[in-house]
Amino acid sequence: MRIIFMGTPDFAVASLDALVQNGYNVVAVITAPDKPAGRGLQLQQSAVKQYAVQHNIPVLQPEKLKHPAFLDELRAYKADLQVVVAFRMLPVVVWDMPPLGTINVHASLLPQYRGAAPINWAIINGEQRSGVTTFKLQHEIDTGNVLFSSEVPIRPDETAGELHDALMKAGAATLLRTVAALKEGNLHGQPQQEIEAGELKHAPKIFKDDCRINWEQPLEKVYNLVRGLSPYPAAFTMLQNKTLKIYKAEMEPATHHHAPGSVHSDKKTFLKFAADGGYLNVLELQLEGKKKMGTEEFLRGFRFE
Repeated sequence: MRIIFMGTPDFAVASLDALVQNGYNVVAVITAPDKPAGRGLQLQQSAVKQYAVQHNIPVLQPEKLKHPAFLDELRAYKADLQVVVAFRMLPVVVWDMPPLGTINVHASLLPQYRGAAPINWAIINGEQRSGVTTFKLQHEIDTGNVLFSSEVPIRPDETAGELHDALMKAGAATLLRTVAALKEGNLHGQPQQEIEAGELKHAPKIFKDDCRINWEQPLEKVYNLVRGLSPYPAAFTMLQNKTLKIYKAEMEPATHHHAPGSVHSDKKTFLKFAADGGYLNVLELQLEGKKKMGTEEFLRGFRFE
């Protein structure tokens, strides 16, 4: 079976590595073009490209997926199957090219949390479980027939970064199960509309306004927002007219009459903000223009107005 793999970030590397380590014939990798990054704006390769280069797998990095030259090159590989993990939206001419179609690995239990940021939104919404789903691509994004799914529990204190790593491993294992079943010819997808899922929740791309903390919300909602955006892009608030990103915190339920968002600190060991139903006690943070640090280290160098 000739496989073309499409993906960009670390999340995709685990699935690519699973295919390679289990002897599947990955004939080429499609990934994002190199992009300038860092202070020196040096070109940075995607995590998938770095892996492919190390394993001598040909790499294609098209700017436009509909460009005739790219399509001709893609056809020349004569892939039986394409696998997509954390990549951009594909045009029909690409995903419909191989005889066995194109399989996608999505970091949610579809049909729940279709969209670009399923890991973040599952935690932001206070879910107790997530998972991964493999499905066949079709016209509308994340709507294809479900092939396999695997459930992953979410701990009450788990961050998006921690859930990302758990789903990354589950995704690789579920992909192997899917490709093996496809190879044996006994894979039958289930239409998503037949899956009992209740009210559908979506996972749109995260924008800056989504990251701003609303201190008038219940304490648990604020806490879940911090977890769901850690370590990236991070929930933020303002402290003395500067942006303060909060990476790690804990809830301190309490009855109080302080204004939402008011700051409370002994200026040595703790920094907390008032919310509806208690305080958010900040444990790890980053003030605009400074490095990420623990609260005690931060307070040693911070001067309250």
